[in-house]
Order: sequence, then C-alpha cells, then structure tokens
Amino acid sequence: MTTAIIELDHLQKNFGKFAALKDVSFTLAPGQVLGFLGPNGAGKSTTIRVILGLLKKSGGSVTVFGKDAWRDDAAIHPRIAYIPGDVYLWPNLSGGEIIDLLLRLNGRQHNQKTDELIKAFEFDPKKKARTYSKGNRQKVALIAALSQDADLYIFDEPTSGLDPLNEQTFQQEVLKLKRAGKSVLLSSHILSEVERMCDSIVIIRDGSVIESGNLDQLRHLSRIKIEVTTATPMTALAKQAGVHDLTYRDSEHTKAVFTADRDALGTIMTTLAANTVVDMQSTPPTLEDLFLRYYGKQGETHAAQ
Repeated sequence: MTTAIIELDHLQKNFGKFAALKDVSFTLAPGQVLGFLGPNGAGKSTTIRVILGLLKKSGGSVTVFGKDAWRDDAAIHPRIAYIPGDVYLWPNLSGGEIIDLLLRLNGRQHNQKTDELIKAFEFDPKKKARTYSKGNRQKVALIAALSQDADLYIFDEPTSGLDPLNEQTFQQEVLKLKRAGKSVLLSSHILSEVERMCDSIVIIRDGSVIESGNLDQLRHLSRIKIEVTTATPMTALAKQAGVHDLTYRDSEHTKAVFTADRDALGTIMTTLAANTVVDMQSTPPTLEDLFLRYYGKQGETHAAQ
C-alpha cells in the first residue's frame, strides 16, 4: 500500500477559546497536485503551519510521509520545499545571496535550475532585498523553492504580488513538477490558478473542509450554462424543474439562455427536443462558479440547504 504524502484526519487547532481549525481532513497522494481553496481567514495558512510542524495540533492527526508532523519534523523538513504567503528577507543581502543562503539552509546548492529560474522570472539577483517590491520578494522564495529537488512542495498563496507573466511562469513550473511525479499542496484563493494546475481540490470554510474531490466531481455541484435555439417556442421551459436564471432572447421564445442542474439534464433535454433544437451550446461550470456557491450570496443559500 502506498503511503500518503500528507494525511490529515479531523485536524483541530485552537488558540485559547478560538477554534481556528474545527475539522480538516484530506489526503495528498504521491504525484498529486492538490488545490487548497478558501478566502483569507478560512484556516489555510494555519493548516499548513500544522503540517510543517510549526504549530502543534489541538486534536486529530497529521502525518507527512507517514511520520508525525510535530514529533518527526526534523526528519520531514529536508524533504519539503515551502513558500509562505508573506515573504520576509534579510534587507542588506542581495536577492542572489538570499537564494543561495536558503538553498544551503536546506542542504542544497545553487545549480543550473536556479539560473534557469532567475532568467524565467526575469529577476535581478544583484539588488539588495530592501529595494525589492512584494513581487520580487516572492520571486526570491519561488526561485529558492523550485531550485530544490524536493519530494513535497507546499505553496501558500505563491503568486501574491506577481504580474500575469510571472504567474504564468510559476504555473508552467508547477506543471513540470506534476509531470515529474512530484507532490504539490497549493493553497490559493485564485481559482483560475488552481483550475489549470490541480488534480484535486479541497475547499475550506471557517476552519472546516466543506468539499473535496477532483475537479470533475466538484463541477457536478455547480450548474451548467446552456444557450439554445429551437424551431418552436419553448415556453414550457419556464416551469421546468432544474432550470434556473432563464432569459428569453427573442419575443418568440425560441432563443434562450439558462443554467441547469446536472441531475435534471435528461428531462430538460426531453423538453427541448419537443421544440426541435436548432442550435445549442453548453458551458461547464468553472471553479469560480463553484466558489461563489460557498462564499457569495449563492454560498449562503447552499450552506443553508
């Protein structure tokens, strides 16, 4: 049986009377890229700090490479490359000096990959860190982490402060890790970023995991957008179960756009067929749609259900 890279079982973390993590369970398998989604304050960074052995859990269990995250942290850390959400640097050292120092602290050296990353991120390693913008500070951490041949990469909001081109560079590097069979935990609130790179997704809200699964599984929880043209008026669609946000685009009611529940697609298609479908386009839900169900007004409705 293959040992999970990370395994959390009903993780809890309290700060005094405040329960920062109430119930967090998920597994990161070898070679998997897992997206860890949630807004600020949901508990993502606290979860990562417990995984890294920087915080002691209050309840549940946390293992990394099959070892206890708190007790065996000294054995675990050399196998991990980690980027925190907020990067703080030594102000009087240059970016290049800091990259090399971070590599040495992890028992590694400046290598060809380091030079390739410096070029890819268009980074000037000669300037002092005190002159760097947030984006450049982030590049230092990214280059140091991605230069390492680690077994596990943990990224906590890794593209914060980066411009779109450097975000794309980061995404390309993660996809390289994925092809190389590396395991990645990517904490983010940028849904398009997660959608491009991740195999599976965990959604956390108020310290508890509320959904997890692969992207296709989670898309079943959200509605499909359908644009359709029929030969005869589809007036019956207005009373059709599973149809939402229906808008007719002509006075004859032969052109319409709406969202549909996946489990109602069969009956909806039967209704449309009775009006002779001339043209139809469907758009699968994005993670943005899914996320809004939990954190927007739709999310309040979903949670109440």
